[in-house]
Amino acid sequence: MAVLREPTFLILAALAVRPLHGYGVIQEVATLSDDRVALQAGTLYAALERLVAEGLVEPDHEELVDGRQRRYYRLTEDGVTALNTDLVRQRRNATAAAGRLRRRAATGMTLGATA
Repeated sequence: MAVLREPTFLILAALAVRPLHGYGVIQEVATLSDDRVALQAGTLYAALERLVAEGLVEPDHEELVDGRQRRYYRLTEDGVTALNTDLVRQRRNATAAAGRLRRRAATGMTLGATA
């Protein structure tokens, strides 16, 4: 399975709890990323189209709100698997990096020092 780019990871994470419409996904991604990732509508809908084609996300239902159609999306089982797989990968990388930083600190290395 391919490594997920951060926006894709965050879109899947946003949909992990419940189906959301596009604006809901944008808000959840902003929340999950502490406002570091601000998806534009065009970017989001292109990503959702791709994720639907890949079988990671699927339309859940539609509703009419103020005369406008809202489509809700949900994570598929393949989407859950992809999200979990990437989460495990990121945890391993973070653990490895943290271990290296602890070793660096234990050896007394400081910024700019070489081994």
